[in-house]
Amino acid sequence: MHPPLDVLLQRLQREPAVLVTVVAARGSVPREAGAWMAVFSDGAEGTIGGGHLEWDAQREARASLERVSQWAAGDPAIPSSWERSVALGPSLGQCCGGMVGLRFERVDAAAIPALQLRLEPARWPVALFGGGHVGRAIVRALAVLPFRLVWIDSRDEVFPPGLPPHVVVEHSDPVQAAVADLAPGTRVLIMSFSHAEDLEVVAACLRRISQYDDLPFVGLIGSRTKWATFSRRLRERGFGETDLARITCPIGLPGIAGKQPEVIAASVAAQLLMHTA
Repeated sequence: MHPPLDVLLQRLQREPAVLVTVVAARGSVPREAGAWMAVFSDGAEGTIGGGHLEWDAQREARASLERVSQWAAGDPAIPSSWERSVALGPSLGQCCGGMVGLRFERVDAAAIPALQLRLEPARWPVALFGGGHVGRAIVRALAVLPFRLVWIDSRDEVFPPGLPPHVVVEHSDPVQAAVADLAPGTRVLIMSFSHAEDLEVVAACLRRISQYDDLPFVGLIGSRTKWATFSRRLRERGFGETDLARITCPIGLPGIAGKQPEVIAASVAAQLLMHTA
């Protein structure tokens, strides 16, 4: 999968576009300030919310692209950027009732470095312990979401090739040693090949939370029976009920019962998005 920004930067090497950015948003609107869409002569990447608003912005941007020869000649009558406000009312056939401010700007290959810095989404850190089937499915599910992933396993040669640039793999033996090096604010997912390893990672996370309280979410794959066993063993190590309450097990949203790796991954991805505030 290729996120819209990657596709945009690749296409800009060959052809110009008009970048449409939401610069203001008031009331009920389809997208937040910062959302963007790049309009090419024969398509678009990204979205500012769909519907008539997006269609009308594409039409305006594409009409401007037809004047690219005048842009290239530096015609002062042809602006390289402009803005307009749009009320999402009956005139657009949308009943959102809010207002968006849109900025249109011509971009080409020369703008690639600046756009890469400007449009790269903020990514929340996630540590994934376990390179098995569910772990691989989670990596795929998070590929187009705003997460920065450290993927950790104690086994050699477990990670597949061709991972996205925001996925860093790490071999750690013992695997729980990697917990100390996680960035503050990391969301942790634990699903190693071994229940013994899972227990050690959970314990390491609880010790770090006790000391720094900087891991906002720690999720453990498994059944309620597994968690009951882990809870007993963790109490034997001196952890209390307040400590155990920091662990989410099973992971995933309640009500999603499928056990296929892709179903678990979708449920976990949604759960992570709920813990990004």
